[in-house]
Amino acid sequence: MKLNKVFKRSTILTLLLSAGFGAYAQKRDTVDRPVTLDSFDIVRDYRPILADAVKIRRSPDMANKREYMPKLNYGNVQDKKLDINTGLSALQVMETPFSKIGDYKSNYIKFGAGNFNTILGEAYFAVEDYEDIRFGGFAKHLSQKGSLEDQKFSKQEVGIFGRRIFPMFTVDGVIGYNGFGTRFYGIPTTVDNVSLNPSREAQRFNDIYFTGELTSNFDPENEDALSYSVKADAYTYNDKYEARESSIALSGYLNKRYRAFNAGANLSLDYNTIKGVNTPDAKLNNSVANINPYIRFKGENYNITLGANIVSEFGDSSRFNVFPEAEIDFALAPGYFYIFGGVTGGVEKGSFRDFTRLNPYLGSNFNIQNTIERMNIYGGIKGNAGATFGYKVKGFYRKVEGLAMFVNNATTPFNFDLVYDGNGDDAVKHVGIEGEINVRLSALVNLGGRLNIDQYTMVNQEEAWHMPKMRLAANARFNISEKLFIDAEALFHGNSYAKEYTYLDATTVPTDYKKATVASFFDLSAGAEYKATKQLGIFVKANNMLNTEYSRYLYYPKLGFNILGGVNFSF
Repeated sequence: MKLNKVFKRSTILTLLLSAGFGAYAQKRDTVDRPVTLDSFDIVRDYRPILADAVKIRRSPDMANKREYMPKLNYGNVQDKKLDINTGLSALQVMETPFSKIGDYKSNYIKFGAGNFNTILGEAYFAVEDYEDIRFGGFAKHLSQKGSLEDQKFSKQEVGIFGRRIFPMFTVDGVIGYNGFGTRFYGIPTTVDNVSLNPSREAQRFNDIYFTGELTSNFDPENEDALSYSVKADAYTYNDKYEARESSIALSGYLNKRYRAFNAGANLSLDYNTIKGVNTPDAKLNNSVANINPYIRFKGENYNITLGANIVSEFGDSSRFNVFPEAEIDFALAPGYFYIFGGVTGGVEKGSFRDFTRLNPYLGSNFNIQNTIERMNIYGGIKGNAGATFGYKVKGFYRKVEGLAMFVNNATTPFNFDLVYDGNGDDAVKHVGIEGEINVRLSALVNLGGRLNIDQYTMVNQEEAWHMPKMRLAANARFNISEKLFIDAEALFHGNSYAKEYTYLDATTVPTDYKKATVASFFDLSAGAEYKATKQLGIFVKANNMLNTEYSRYLYYPKLGFNILGGVNFSF
């Protein structure tokens, strides 16, 4: 009890002392700072209050999510000042130069001369100043005289051409003349010191021709539009004697595309007459009509074509044939490796002009007939390796009726006759391989080549006369500089065979012959051109550089090493 009284007294005394000290402090502050009408002193406990708009209502995330970034090293970055120009300056207006059409002229005149009395003259001109019109002309003369008696050649070409591009289609055409002159200079073996070719008569072929075509233009805004073409070909062709051939041909195609599907047809009509067949007054009407309807499915990596080839031969004789037409092209590696194959057939018109272009020493009494390809099954591979390498290899098996060949005439062996093999079911079997390659080693070097290997199984003839079993052609171009260009060509023909008759005397027509070998040959040619100025150039070309004595046809040797040089002027 006594202890509690003491505690109560101590507490009361403490409270009284505190109240007295607060009153003294308030009195001292009032004296030091007099109260004014525009100020107030409020004494109360401090309580911080935040408005609702600035309160943080999200609890802090206490998880440790610190990311440790790798130390980056930017190398030795140059310390370069960045200049910023904020001021604007007036643009300087450049005057437009006088407009001038670019110089794309390809006109030139060429003149050259060489051994074997070689004379060359050539000219070409074209107007190419307009985008939708192009026209011009050309002319050429080449003549040579070999070391053998009457071994002469001359060739002429002259013509005019034109092209006009309209909004929907393009029209172009050529009218020209080709001439070729030579002599029957072949020298077979003499009999009893009597020449079998005493006169060595001249031969001359004249070809006047016209070609015109109307073709639809591609519309990039409508890839499914109908595409079409109409073409007309006509020529009259004759030799120095009584032979003459006239032909008028019309051809064309229609194709309609719808997405990956194509449907169309190729059509042609060739009306052909030949005078001088077997006898000088005889005439032959050998005309052919052809229609080839097809459907084609074309996808991103494949192309399939199905159709038929319907051919009618009419004139002095008539025949009607229908051949299958099918082809597939499939990309195993698009752009690099394709496989293809198909089956086809058709009729190849026998033409006096085509035969004499192959062999200008055809005799006066010749027999013309068509060649029928009863069946042609083929397949192969093709592709590219970028833009520098392209290839194609094809194998085929053909059955041919009426295979045309050249054989020496028994009475005048310096003339050639046409013989045919294969008839009906007994057709000539032809197996072959074709290969092509193109290589672009660089912008300076381009190479190309073609190989043909053929094997014939004959029916009546002993051999495929004058048809080599192997042919190889190669070419190369070297762009040494902007002024110097070099071209090279190589040609190889394997052995072929010919009929060589055995003569008992100069008056008896032989019936026996032996199989003579026309030896294989390799012909290498090269040429170079140097542009001395923009307009003036110098050229040189050498043929048969190995000076090989060879013949394409029996008794008719080719020229030996010959060289030609000259100048050309471009304008």
